[in-house]
Order: sequence, then structure tokens, then C-alpha cells
Amino acid sequence: MSMPSPEPEKQVLQLERFLPYRLNVVGSFASRALGRIYGEHFGIGIPEWRVVAQLGEFTKLTSRDIGELAQMHKTKVSRAVTELEKRGLVSRAENRQDRRESFVTLTPAGRRIYEQIVPLALGFEARWIEGIAPDELRAFERVLSILTERGRHLAGDFRGED
Repeated sequence: MSMPSPEPEKQVLQLERFLPYRLNVVGSFASRALGRIYGEHFGIGIPEWRVVAQLGEFTKLTSRDIGELAQMHKTKVSRAVTELEKRGLVSRAENRQDRRESFVTLTPAGRRIYEQIVPLALGFEARWIEGIAPDELRAFERVLSILTERGRHLAGDFRGED
């Protein structure tokens, strides 16, 4: 008489230990905390801040460029740019090579907000990573870069392809 074979062990997903979920939670905490800073001090939301941050770094971009750099959907970028333009923080100029697009730049008022937010954002980052050894942080940044590239690949977002 043969013994019944044991059932294969059932896989269980523990959400609180699942890396994609944990990364999302950490990102959510960061966004909420930073969003509170931007909202309370400057009356702008996270999408608007991402647009301001990209323009502060790169000076002049199309909405498509902003979306790619900030990993934002084109609709969200469009709404953020429109809101910032209404508030006088960005301006648009025609792209003569492609009239369907325009270049977006910070106005002087937008530049002032960017220059005020940068130290707050960097201060937040410093508090957030306080107590993490430099070598641990470098290792984490390497792993995060690998995960970002693998995530981009798995999501089908290959750079250089349409």
C-alpha cells in the first residue's frame, strides 16, 4: 500500500514583507510628508512640486519631458502645468520644431518658490536618512538603482523606445 504524497506547500504572500508593497508604503510616507510641506508653505500639491522641481533642475522642458523625468502621466502633468501657469509660477513658449508642444519654464515667482523649497526638501531628506551609515546608504542607493531599472523593464517602460 503506497502512502499518499504530501500536498505541495501552499505559498503565502505576507504583504507586510512583500518588497514592492513595502517600497510603495515608504514612497507614500515620503510623498505625504513632503506634500504637507509644499501644501502648507506654498499651496502646491505633489504633482505641481514635481513640475517645479524638474524645471528648477533643467530650466526649460516640454510637458512630455517632465512626464518622463518625473514618472507622471501626461494628464497629471498637463493639469499641474495649467495650475502653475494660472498662479504665475510657470510660462509656456511655442516649440518651433513641434508646434503640438510648448516649452515650459519657471517664472521669477516660480524660481523663488523652487529656491525656498529646495532647502526644506533637502532638510527633510537629511532627517529621513539620519542614523543610516554612509556605506549602508551607498549600498541602498545601488540596490534602489537596480530595482528602478528592473522595475522599468518589467513595466515595459524601456528608455529610447516609443
